[in-house]
Amino acid sequence: MVEIVKGDITELQVDAIVNAANQTLLGGGGVDGAIHRAAGPRLKAECAMAAGCPTGSAKLTEGYDLPARFVIHAVGPVWHGGGQGEDELLASCYRAAMRLAEEHRIDTIAFPCISTGVYHFPFERACGIALSEIFRALDEGSRIRQVYCVCFSEEDFDTYQRILSTFGQ
Repeated sequence: MVEIVKGDITELQVDAIVNAANQTLLGGGGVDGAIHRAAGPRLKAECAMAAGCPTGSAKLTEGYDLPARFVIHAVGPVWHGGGQGEDELLASCYRAAMRLAEEHRIDTIAFPCISTGVYHFPFERACGIALSEIFRALDEGSRIRQVYCVCFSEEDFDTYQRILSTFGQ
């Protein structure tokens, strides 16, 4: 039900991919920029009409030129040392993404590790929060059949696998 994969999130054949978005939803670097480039200009146009998204929340758009039908734009926090509610904000954006997936009857979803790139959230800490929130939603009866946590590097993949093993997977 939860699988760690190494690869390019923009190429996955799933119902929805999650974008590690910024508050404007208009694209940026890293995963966000890659998703916007792969989805094409209609994604940016739809995001412009969405009027942004606060940190800890998520919004859903069409996937356009992506293999995924939807993009869930989840806005994680910038890391400021851990004393400004970063853990809760990160958990909140995963919960929001899972809620949107549930509301839109999404069966398969792929997540990047939100906030760990230019937002500098410590990777292992972010992985633990991500997996905790994903498993919480699944344990509460989510209809989602398959969740992929997508890693770009081998090192990130190994870290995610190690942390997943602590969840009894």
